[in-house]
Amino acid sequence: MMIIMNVEATESQVDSVVVRIKDNGFKPIVLHGDERIVIAVVGNDPFNTREQYMYLPGVDRVMPISRPYKVASREFIPANSTFSAGGVVIGGNEVVIMAGPCSVESRTQLLETAQAIKEAGGQILRGGAYKPRTSPYSFQGLGEEGLEILAEARELTGLPVITEVTRHDLVPLVSKYSDLLQVGARNMQNFALLSAVGDSHRPVLLKRGLSATIEELLMAAEYILSQGNRSVIVCERGIRTYETSTRNTTDINAIPVLKSLTHLPVFLDPSHSTGHWQYVTPVARAGIAAGADGLIVEVHLDPEKALSDGAQSLKPERFAQMVRQVRSIALDVDRC
Repeated sequence: MMIIMNVEATESQVDSVVVRIKDNGFKPIVLHGDERIVIAVVGNDPFNTREQYMYLPGVDRVMPISRPYKVASREFIPANSTFSAGGVVIGGNEVVIMAGPCSVESRTQLLETAQAIKEAGGQILRGGAYKPRTSPYSFQGLGEEGLEILAEARELTGLPVITEVTRHDLVPLVSKYSDLLQVGARNMQNFALLSAVGDSHRPVLLKRGLSATIEELLMAAEYILSQGNRSVIVCERGIRTYETSTRNTTDINAIPVLKSLTHLPVFLDPSHSTGHWQYVTPVARAGIAAGADGLIVEVHLDPEKALSDGAQSLKPERFAQMVRQVRSIALDVDRC
């Protein structure tokens, strides 16, 4: 439910509405718009209490939000959300490209890769310090040492850093080193983790689960938003289908569908969605043409020797070519 305040509503009138919402056992989320304040009432069927707010001083009207995801819905926030992550504006007109290796393997590997990404036009450095792997015998990441290397790469290149956080108790540590937190596909419905990254108030990139519907993805985003963290990116990274010629099936449809349903920025991961470097650039081009606000791509200096996901990683020169191509397409669809 949305409570739309009058244009002339005072701060004390807004505070009174917030207090009444809390007294009724619901959670208020206050949005300061250009002209007026809108308050979302979050909880189990809050519309039943609408008459308690309709005649409060300063209230213009009370409206339902039909979607189960309230704060993520365009019904609540019609305009596209934008926010800054380490100085990079996400959700604006410029397409944002995050890139880097699946795993931080060594200091030399990451620093050289970060430099190549910056030179090619990438704006944010990605790299995994903690890696949830299908096999317990696969490389699990360098942990805090990997975070320290990522922070050093940021100092060297000026690129903000995004890395995955795999457990709720690791959120404070990862937040210490990283400008953005990534929640991976396997953790999309790890609700303790979602609440923790919401409390962190670090920007979050939330990946769609392997078999998750679009509504389930947005409900997962709602967990983060409900904690007061408005800086959330939803990321399509391919879903599991009967098709085996690629690692996953890229749901290009999800990009325009998400853009119609939510004000949150929408990204595409063409590396995990295809699993083969040969397909990464074509799918990245398709994603930008479909309206994606950005990409997150895996890049490795020597993919054949990568400790994880080498088959889907672009070499730096191929990444540079991809950047040029998607920038060209971005201009054609009135982006930059």
